[in-house]
Amino acid sequence: MSLEAQAFIVFVVGMLALMGIGMNMALALLLTGAGMAWVMDFWDTQLLAQNMVAGIDSFPLLAVPFFILAGELMNSGGISKRIIDMAQTWVGHIRGGLGFVAIGAAVLMASMSGSALADTAALATILLPMMREHGYPMHRSAGLIASGGIIAPIIPPSMPFVIYGVTTNTSISALFLSGIVPGLMMGAALIVTWKIVLKDMDLKDHAPVPLSGRLRATAKAFWALLMPLIIIGGMKSGVFTPTEAAVVAAFYALVVALFIHREMRLPELYGVLTRAAKTTAIVMFLCAGAQVASYMITLADLPGVLSGWLGPLIENPRLLMAVMMIVLVLIGTALDLTPTILIFAPVMLPIAVKAGIDPVYFGLMFVLNGAIGLITPPVGTVLNVVAGVGRLSMHQVIKGVNPFLISYVLVLALFVVFPQIVTAPVAWMR
Repeated sequence: MSLEAQAFIVFVVGMLALMGIGMNMALALLLTGAGMAWVMDFWDTQLLAQNMVAGIDSFPLLAVPFFILAGELMNSGGISKRIIDMAQTWVGHIRGGLGFVAIGAAVLMASMSGSALADTAALATILLPMMREHGYPMHRSAGLIASGGIIAPIIPPSMPFVIYGVTTNTSISALFLSGIVPGLMMGAALIVTWKIVLKDMDLKDHAPVPLSGRLRATAKAFWALLMPLIIIGGMKSGVFTPTEAAVVAAFYALVVALFIHREMRLPELYGVLTRAAKTTAIVMFLCAGAQVASYMITLADLPGVLSGWLGPLIENPRLLMAVMMIVLVLIGTALDLTPTILIFAPVMLPIAVKAGIDPVYFGLMFVLNGAIGLITPPVGTVLNVVAGVGRLSMHQVIKGVNPFLISYVLVLALFVVFPQIVTAPVAWMR
């Protein structure tokens, strides 16, 4: 057996074994990469250390901590709450209105933070108690909020797009533009699905809010609504890069929280910075460990092996994309979004490009598939967030998310069959 084949076995068996015993994903990637280096006779502690540093020594990756910080400031400074309040005044009186509020707020918040976990936590904390009070079935409510939360990695600004762009050397600005239409379509899919599941619910309706009340709520949300316009407009016009946009977003959220809304006091900033730093450390350690595994995967020519397996499909890009998405669905049930990007994007993208698939389109599909994995058991990190905040069993949340998961799979299939839905708006917006 060749050294490359042995290294491949070490990677697969090692990852499965380490994940099976519950080891931290970053450590699992690091140890698996080290095992591959040992098998291929590339063992060198200095080489491992250099790759770990290279995995996080990237200017575009600076966007990650700042977008994380922006999300924390949004939740602590009242920005998220004002968005939800505004949505409730406009659609809260419709039958099942709190569900439509959740969808609208999820889309708006996705255009600010780019973090599925942060958005889901904010939505669940505010809306789940209200939905329980008005007689909404908790499993359906939790499923809807979890499904709305994963729009955040798709609509710009998106942290997964930043990580994907850095990992595969793809334009982050183009990836951001590619997520606008699919993100809105995900919101539309949730609206249709929510209307269908509403039929079996006995709900208490909210009283309609007068126009003056709606306008007041919208005025209070003005600074929140201005944030995505500044970020997207600034990148589109070339005023700042995606990395600089993250800094602008964090600074803007800080100013609004401290001096405009005044819902956060200066001493509370320490806690916000601490939470953002802890989340950043987790993501960056993942990037460092993944770089070690990725380097060894390249030495073992895993992309070449995979290309050989998928070779007959290269002449049919749509079929190749469908097969890749099925593979990623299976991967997404076992891995979180960030490690999926770090490990498999560099392996799969060259095959997609060889088949003539646009790298930006492939990046959108890759991240969308990974985002769906966030609400797919057994990992389903977003499901865990909703279950924890709502004090629900995991079984309840999984049962509630199923109709929305089906609608997302149909949207994904639509993009496979008609890639122009993604590529045409990107070409026009460029």
